[in-house]
Amino acid sequence: MKKTMLLFLSLCLAGWVSARQADVQTRDTLQKKQVVEASCGQCQFGLKAPGCSLAIRIDGKAYFVDGADINDHGDAHAEDGFCNAIRKAEVSGKVVKGRFKASYFRLLPAAPKMPAP
Repeated sequence: MKKTMLLFLSLCLAGWVSARQADVQTRDTLQKKQVVEASCGQCQFGLKAPGCSLAIRIDGKAYFVDGADINDHGDAHAEDGFCNAIRKAEVSGKVVKGRFKASYFRLLPAAPKMPAP
């Protein structure tokens, strides 16, 4: 009887610890969404790295993005692509070791171009 009760309590404790860890992980990934500038880190934001990579700029500081790719949103070298234009994106995530870890990334529609006078 004592062994059964001890086993039951151990399983309950293990389940509680596991649930708490999942709760903390969920809370960490549910950050507030914000609108930021998004573009090619090398071509538009002056970041140093080989090749073209997606980056965002928050409060004037640029970060490479993990969790979304530059080619996920069309041709980066198109006229309105990330290598030629700075776009707006709605994102959530957090900066970790100088990189933005995206838990959500949605490119917003490009602003309409005004006709030349």
